[in-house]
Amino acid sequence: MSAQAPAAPGAPGAPAAPGAASGFLPPSVALCTVGLAMASFMQVLDTTIANVSLPTIAGNLGASSQQATWVITSFAVSTAIALPLTGWLSRRFGERKLFVWATLAFVITSLLCGLAQSMGMLVVSRALQGFVAGPMYPITQSLLVSIYPREKRGQALALLAMITVVAPICGPILGGWITDNYSWEWIFLINVPLGIFAALVVGNQLKGRPEQIEKPKMDYVGLITLVIGVGALQLVLDLGNDEDWFSSMKIVVLACVAVVALTVFLIWELTDKDPIVDLKLFRHRNFRAGTLAMVVAYAAFFSVALLIPQWLQRDMGYTAIWAGLATAPIGILPVIMTPFVGKYASRFDMRMLATVAFIVLSMTSFLRSNFNLQVDYMHVAGVQLIMGIGVALFFMPVLQILLSDLDGREIAAGSGLATFLRTLGGSFAASLTTWLWARRTQVHHADLTEHISAYQPGMQDQVAAMGQGDLQHGAAVLNNMINHQASQMGFNDIFFLLGWIFLAIIAFLWLAKPPFGAGAGAASAGGGH
Repeated sequence: MSAQAPAAPGAPGAPAAPGAASGFLPPSVALCTVGLAMASFMQVLDTTIANVSLPTIAGNLGASSQQATWVITSFAVSTAIALPLTGWLSRRFGERKLFVWATLAFVITSLLCGLAQSMGMLVVSRALQGFVAGPMYPITQSLLVSIYPREKRGQALALLAMITVVAPICGPILGGWITDNYSWEWIFLINVPLGIFAALVVGNQLKGRPEQIEKPKMDYVGLITLVIGVGALQLVLDLGNDEDWFSSMKIVVLACVAVVALTVFLIWELTDKDPIVDLKLFRHRNFRAGTLAMVVAYAAFFSVALLIPQWLQRDMGYTAIWAGLATAPIGILPVIMTPFVGKYASRFDMRMLATVAFIVLSMTSFLRSNFNLQVDYMHVAGVQLIMGIGVALFFMPVLQILLSDLDGREIAAGSGLATFLRTLGGSFAASLTTWLWARRTQVHHADLTEHISAYQPGMQDQVAAMGQGDLQHGAAVLNNMINHQASQMGFNDIFFLLGWIFLAIIAFLWLAKPPFGAGAGAASAGGGH
């Protein structure tokens, strides 16, 4: 799923002390759990709910399909940027206040998304929504753990794990149903009542919760250079195709800004005593290998989740709801398998489990690379179902590998850094994949039309027949057929490439050295998603 794995508390993407208020119990643990679970479900749901609605959004707002992808990338990249701030914010303002403020801000930005009248306004609103969403998941994990006694915390994390598996499944289905039966604006507006309920319930239930408020040091240089560097790089990827890449001065300037800012960021973070992102963790072999595998694999997986709904609607004629139903089976087996993977995974070599996962992910990608415009629903849904095996076996073993050679003080930072890089990888992959699909479609369109000429014997008669005697209409019909065929061939090219990428990731895994059990338990609970 395109959801966030639980980050270890204290990570850049998590609050510093999950059990800080372990002696405090809310008046109703059940009601507080419902409020926290609803907020988490709402935030994770928004990572996928817009995927099937992109063609409709693009059509209504007069944007291209590539521009519509900004709705996804703006949310993802701003979420990634906000993740490292969570620990600082929770110590500065307290976990309860941070949860309530972040949730209410999520409500406001969701309202702005639903009221957007242009693609520019929607993208800005989604970026703001992603930024305030960044702290929501890790702070929810911390609060949820703190209201349960130690012996029941595993159940709390299991609930969170189930949410992160189920929410991305519901996203495409719910988004498709809302788009087909109401309007795309409501995929954002439904957050308003849910968020208000969650903020009021949790804020009231945790009133009086003792929290230690600090004034921690903020790495302003790291934060500013991170925002500028990542933001500029994302703009290069999003705008590059429309601006003809480096023939445009705008792209050249943005690329230079990205290079300079990210270079300063790297140098500063490696030398600062209190970095916002601890890059020194990459000195550990398993963390290096596991993080590389996680980031590349998640980027490839995110590409799959983005491409398929658009392909189903644009080239296969599916409605938004049927596109959601066709993609949803990917979540069935993870829901069933995740508890067993968490329970029995320690009996196996984590590298072997992840290898099986990537072989399955590769196989399903190669299967899709042979799809054509006549493929039926059962084949599409069937491949999605099989891919679920790979999803179930992927996240937890790789997370355990990357955390295995970190000591207790480094686990939190390692989990947060991996989540941060993974989220960025997904955002960058969305832009690159959309561009590559458009580019390969253009190449195939040129190849197909090269062999068609009005002077070929019988060609004008065939074209006229397509238009029921109208030559001009027939030419339009023929061009539409070529467009769909070229798009399908571009789609196949991308999945052929993804198949090899999933196989290549296996090499990264086997650079890691056992044992893999040390230290990972704290952060991998519920990590199979």
